[in-house]
Amino acid sequence: MAKYTEWLEDDSVLKLQAWARDGLTNEQIATNMGINACTLYEWKEKFPKIAKSLKAGKEVVDIIVENALYESATTGSTFVVEEAIKLKKVYWESGHRCEEEIVKIVELTKRTPPSNTAQIYWLKNRKPDQWSDKHVIGMDSIGKLDELLSGIKNGIEDEI
Repeated sequence: MAKYTEWLEDDSVLKLQAWARDGLTNEQIATNMGINACTLYEWKEKFPKIAKSLKAGKEVVDIIVENALYESATTGSTFVVEEAIKLKKVYWESGHRCEEEIVKIVELTKRTPPSNTAQIYWLKNRKPDQWSDKHVIGMDSIGKLDELLSGIKNGIEDEI
C-alpha cells in the first residue's frame, strides 16, 4: 500500500500531474497510486501539494483543448505534410523520344477551413439562449398561450 509521504515528493507530484494531464480520472489515478479513490480524495483535502498537482495537470490540458477548439472554430488549422510528386522528364536520345519518371518528396503546407461543428459547439455553450436546441418556454409565454386558448374557446362557444 502506498504511503502519502512518497506522493509528496517532487517526482511523484510530477507523475500525478502527468496522469491528470493525460486525462485520467481521479479514480484511475488512485488505482495507479495503489490506493482507493476515497483515500485520494482524503489526501487531496489534507495535502495541498497533491490537490494542486492534480488541478494543474487538468488545467493545462483544458486550456490546450480550449485553444484548439477556438482555433478550429475561427481559423481552421494548418499542417505540414510530405507528399510524393511524380514528374516526367522527356528528352531525346539518338533520335528517339525518351521519358523518365522522377519522384520528388516535397513538403506542403495544407489548411483546413474553420470547423462548423466547433462553431456550433462554441455558440451552443457561449450563447445558449440563441443557439440551444432546447428552448425553455417562460411563464409569460405560457400565460399568453392560455389567453389565446381562452379566446379561441370563447369564440367557439359564442358560435354554438
